[in-house]
Amino acid sequence: MKRVIRLLLAAVAVSVFASGCAVNRATATVDPSANLDKLRVVQVRRLEGEDGTIQKLIASNLRKRGYEVSEDAKPPEKVDAVVTYVDKWLWDITMYLSELTVTVRELKSDYPLATGNSLHTSLTRRSPPEMVDEVVGNIFKESEKSK
Repeated sequence: MKRVIRLLLAAVAVSVFASGCAVNRATATVDPSANLDKLRVVQVRRLEGEDGTIQKLIASNLRKRGYEVSEDAKPPEKVDAVVTYVDKWLWDITMYLSELTVTVRELKSDYPLATGNSLHTSLTRRSPPEMVDEVVGNIFKESEKSK
């Protein structure tokens, strides 16, 4: 009987400690007053100090979804929204994108119309294009739900 209890305790301990290594979360929120369907032209702002990799991936993803996208530092005359992002990279044998937050903002007030976030630890990591697609896709899925 003691042996069975020890085995059960060992199994529980292993599952508790091992499960902490694999975290994966994807969320999106859209302001109820926001109508993302009306957006046609967006500007993706590069994160200061970043090389532009994630900016280009977000811009490309939005273009595939039918948006006209500007990546210039100065927005064009007629921009419907500004897209900002924050990326977090970690090291685990190789560098990987651990967390990405994308925010669609109103141009004049900088008010966040929609925000998407994705977090993947090393064991559930995804490539940067997959992370961008997950976050941007979840924003637009959430927008569809809130109609």
